[in-house]
Amino acid sequence: MLESDYFFWIVILYLSVLMGISILKSYLIRSQDDFMVAGRATPTYKLVGTLLCTWMGSGSLLAGAGLAARVGFSELWMAAGAWVAIVIVFFLAARVRRIAQYTVPDILEKRYNKWARILGTLVVIIAYTTIVGYQFQGGGFVLELVAGIPIEQGVIITAAFIITFTAFAGMMSIVSVDVINGLVITLAVLVAVPVVYFSIGGAEHLTTTLDPSHFEVFGDQNFLWAMGVFFPTFLLLLGESNMYQKFFSARSEKAAKHAVIWWVIGTIIVETAIASLAIFAFSYFGNLSEGSEFFLSADNSEQIILHTARYGSEVGLPLIAGLLLLCAAVAIITSTGNSFLLTPSTNLTRDIYQRFINPEAGEKTVILFQRSMVILLGVMAYFSLRYFETILEMAFTAYTMIGAGLTPALLAVFLWKRVTTAGGVASIATGMGVTLLITIINAAGDEPLTMFGWVVGADQIVIPAALASILVLIVVSLLTPPDPKEKWEPFYTKETTLDEVIGQNHK
Repeated sequence: MLESDYFFWIVILYLSVLMGISILKSYLIRSQDDFMVAGRATPTYKLVGTLLCTWMGSGSLLAGAGLAARVGFSELWMAAGAWVAIVIVFFLAARVRRIAQYTVPDILEKRYNKWARILGTLVVIIAYTTIVGYQFQGGGFVLELVAGIPIEQGVIITAAFIITFTAFAGMMSIVSVDVINGLVITLAVLVAVPVVYFSIGGAEHLTTTLDPSHFEVFGDQNFLWAMGVFFPTFLLLLGESNMYQKFFSARSEKAAKHAVIWWVIGTIIVETAIASLAIFAFSYFGNLSEGSEFFLSADNSEQIILHTARYGSEVGLPLIAGLLLLCAAVAIITSTGNSFLLTPSTNLTRDIYQRFINPEAGEKTVILFQRSMVILLGVMAYFSLRYFETILEMAFTAYTMIGAGLTPALLAVFLWKRVTTAGGVASIATGMGVTLLITIINAAGDEPLTMFGWVVGADQIVIPAALASILVLIVVSLLTPPDPKEKWEPFYTKETTLDEVIGQNHK
C-alpha cells in the first residue's frame, strides 16, 4: 500500500467512527433537552473535551497556524485573548448553569426584551455560519491533500458530512465524540512539536532561517496590532454561544466550573503547541526551493499543519505520527463545524420558532424543525465562503461580530446591575451594525477602510466596533431609567444548596 493510501483510509476510518457514534446516539433522542443540551447531564470530563474541541477549530488549525508561520510567536497574542477570557469565564460558569436556559438569546430576553433576543439571534447566525463555512474549507484542504479531490468538491463533501452528523443527534453526539477528538488533538500536537524541532536542527536552524522578529513580543508589528488580534478572540469567547449552551448541558454548577479549569490548561498547551509546530515546520518547508514538491509558499501558509501531517517524513515525523496529526486536523474541523452549526440552529428553533411562530409545538415537531434548520444553515455556511479571500479574514470578521455585537450586552447581564433594557438592545444593534458596515466597505473597495491614517483591516475591525458597542451600552443605560429589581435579581441570586436548606430547617 502506498503511503498516500494510508492517509486516505485513516481519514475515512476516523470519519466513519464519528458518524457511527452520532447515528447510535440519535436513538437516545427523546426531547429537545436531549438534542439541544444533552439532557443537562454532561459530566466534567465530557464537558472539558467538547469545550476544547469547539474552541480549537480551523481558526487555530489553519488561520492561527498560518499567521504564526508568517509572523512568529507574536501570533500568540491572538490565542492569549481566549486564555484570558476563559479565566474570566471561570467566575461566570456556575451562574450561567444556574440560569438553565437553552441559548444566549434566552438570557438576553430574560434580562432585556424580545428585541434583544431577535438581534442576538441574528448576530449568532451571521457569525456562526461564517465560522462553519471555513470549517468546510478546511475539510476541502484535507481531502485535496490525502485524496487529490479538488478543493471545491472536498468542501461539498465536508459540508455534507458535518451537516448530516449534526442533524442526527445534536449535542448528544457532539459531547460524546469530542472526548475522543480532544485526546487525539492533544496527543498529536504534543508528539509532533518536539520531533519536528529536533529533526530540523533545533535552535540553531531556527535562528539562521527565521527573521529575529519571529521571537519578539510584537514581532515586526506594534501594540495596536497586538490588541487588534487579541480582542477578537477575547470578546468572542466571552460571548461564545457554544460555550454557554454547553454550560447549560452540564450535570451541575460544580461540573461546569471544574471543566473551565481544565479547559484553560488544555487550550494554552494545545494552542501554543500548534503555533510552535507551524513556526518550526514552516522554517523548513517555506525555505525550500520553489521547484521542490515539498515547498510551501507564504500565500499557502494556512495549510502548514496539514502539509506537515502529509509530508512529515521530510521533517523527521514518523508515518504513525503524521497519521495521528491528520486525525487531529479532521477532529478539529469536524468538532468545531458540528458545534457551530448546532448553536444557530438551536437559536432559530428556540428563539424564533418556539418563541414567536409555534409556542405550543411538541417535542417531535421541535426536533424535526431544528434538524431542518441544521440543513438550511449548513447551506448558508457553504455560500458564505464566496465573500472572503482567506480563512483568517473570515475568522476575524466572525469573531468581531460576536465580540462587539453580543459580548458587551451579555456580560452586562452578569456584571452590571445598572444596565437597562434600552442600553442592552442599543449595544447589540451598534456592535452588529458597525461590524457589518466596515466589512461591506472593505469588501467593496480595493483597499481597507482608513480612519485618521489608521488602516482598519479585518484584524482591526474589533477596535471601533467594540468601542462603539460598549460606549452605547454605558451612555444609553445611564440616560434611561434603571430597570426594576425583578429584571436583574435572578442573575445575582445565589442558588440555595441542600446544606443551607437543612441548616435553615434546624433553625
